[in-house]
Order: sequence, then structure tokens, then C-alpha cells
Amino acid sequence: MSRPQEPQRPFFHFGNPFRSPKGSQLPPRLLSLLNAFEATLSERLQRLVPKDKNDILSLSWMKLAMESISEVHCDIKNLITELELPVTDWDEKWIDVYLDISVKLLDISIAFNSELTRLNQGHLLLQCVLHKLESNSSDQFLRACSSVDSWRQHVRSKNPRVETCRPILDKLVESLNLPKVKNSAKGKVLMRAMYGAKVVTTYICSVFAAAFSGSTRNLLDLSVPTTLPWAQVFSDVQTTVNTEIRNIFSCGEFTVLRELHAVDACSKKLYPFLQDGVGPAEGESFKNSVSGLKNTAEELSQGLDNLSKVVDGFFKIVLTGRDALLCNLRAGCAVPKSVTGRNIDVLQGESCM
Repeated sequence: MSRPQEPQRPFFHFGNPFRSPKGSQLPPRLLSLLNAFEATLSERLQRLVPKDKNDILSLSWMKLAMESISEVHCDIKNLITELELPVTDWDEKWIDVYLDISVKLLDISIAFNSELTRLNQGHLLLQCVLHKLESNSSDQFLRACSSVDSWRQHVRSKNPRVETCRPILDKLVESLNLPKVKNSAKGKVLMRAMYGAKVVTTYICSVFAAAFSGSTRNLLDLSVPTTLPWAQVFSDVQTTVNTEIRNIFSCGEFTVLRELHAVDACSKKLYPFLQDGVGPAEGESFKNSVSGLKNTAEELSQGLDNLSKVVDGFFKIVLTGRDALLCNLRAGCAVPKSVTGRNIDVLQGESCM
């Protein structure tokens, strides 16, 4: 059971950072681009509002969430093209923001895929259990019992990579305070769109980190300006998902992953048969328990595979975007001092795609 946490502080302490000064209305074309981006962002968030609490946190919901932030990052890429704002015209601070965020997202994606791989490795132990149960030998039952114990221990163990997620999340939260944009209407549109992308990405990453770590310590409560058109639906998603996650952990459950919990429940039903044997009147119950374990184990393994592919896809989207930015900087000979210092290894190691 996780320790109670202090609520997250709002990130905007001095009013709405997007309030336009008098006389600084965006040109109609730029306003249309911004409105279209934020309307699409609202639609993507609406898809994440769970229809039923049992959707939280199913692997299918997590897959949809990761697909959604992948799409948001592609939307940002398209917006940059539509704004006709080449990287060589970017303010140095904008470049810093993009590079800092991208490297953190790459790190956290690696941590997530590491945990998905680790959890799926447990499927071999479950397959071993099911194989041993094809025999009526008491010796095989005892071995199956040992395999169940090993699986339980495996899925409850901690992954060191996931334990590093909190510092990454803290840095992502810090990045929500965007640099001021002066004398660039296109820059204002880009920064506001990037703010929306960063809020949604940071929050979804915190949900994944909480689910994989088995602790609400990694779960964020983000405050956004209520004037933003996507603020209400974001609040709906965050409130619904966070409430259910905290409720599950407060009951002492070791995981909020629905499919993993289902396999664990089936293993508990099967366990007495493995220890004590199957009595004359228990044959049907035993068969149902084995069938239940087989079905839920397959569903878990398939769900983990599917989610892993989507996380890997998000990693590639972030990496491609970062690589393209660095290539354009090289081509334009406009590499800022902050990049040549902190990211010199990246500049030397990444190639244009």
C-alpha cells in the first residue's frame, strides 16, 4: 500500500500565462491553426474518458492513451509545417524546451518498455504451470505450485528502471512553465500548442509510472488554466483516472493493471488444488480454474505485447522529431550555445533521417 502523498501544487501561480495583451490578437490564419489543434486535442482527450471504471487501467485503455499522445506529437509536427516556421527561425529557448523534453521522453519510454518486457517474461512461468497441469501427477502439481509462487514473486518485484521515473516526471513538470514569446505570433501559437502536448504527455506518463511502480507516488495532479478549450475534458480524464487508481491502491492491491490482477485472482483460485490435490467432487471446479488461468494469461500476454509496440512507436516518433530538429540546426548552422554545451554528444551521435 502506498504512502499518502501531498497534493500536487498548481503550476500557474500568477494567472493565465496565455492571456493576450491588448492589441495582440493573432492573425486569422494563425488563430484558425491554433483552434484546429486544440479542438483535435480535446477530441483525443475525450476518447480517454473511461466509459466504465473497469476500463481503468486496462491494457487496452493504456494502449489508447499512448496512441493518443503519439498522435498529439504528430499534430505538433504538422503544426510546425503549417506555421511555416523553420527551426532556424526558432528562439534558442524554444529549442532548449524541445530538446530537454524529448530526451526525457526517450528515457521514460525506455523505462516503460523495460517493465512491459519484464512482466511478459512471467508468461513463461504461467505456460510452465499450464503444461504441468496436463498431468495428474502429484509431483507435477507440486512443481506447478512452485511455478505459481515464482510468478507471483516475479510480478511483485520492483524494476529499477521504473524507480527512476519520478525525477523524470518532476523535470517534465518544470518544463510546463514555458518561455515568454516576444514579437512572434507564430511562436505564441507554437508555444501554446506545445503546452497542451506537454500537459497531456506528462500526465499520461505519470499514470503509466504509477501503474508500473505500484504506487501513487508517481501520479500527478496537474492544474491548467480553465480558459483553455481542452481544460475541462482534461480535468475529467485526470479526476476519473486518478480517483480510481487511488481507490485500488488504498484497498491494498499490488497492481492497478486489470489483466494482471485477473491472472493473479485465477492463480489464487487454482493454488489450493495444487497444494492439496483434486478431490472427487472438485473436478469441474479444477477444470474451470485451469481454463480461467489459461484465458487470462493469454489476454495479459497479448495486451502487454500490443502496448509494448505502441510505446516503441511513441519512442520512434520522439526520436525522429528530435533527430530532424538537430539535422535542421546543423544544416542552418544555427546551433545555440546551450545545445553545443549540454547536447554535444547527441549532435555527434545522431544522424539525419
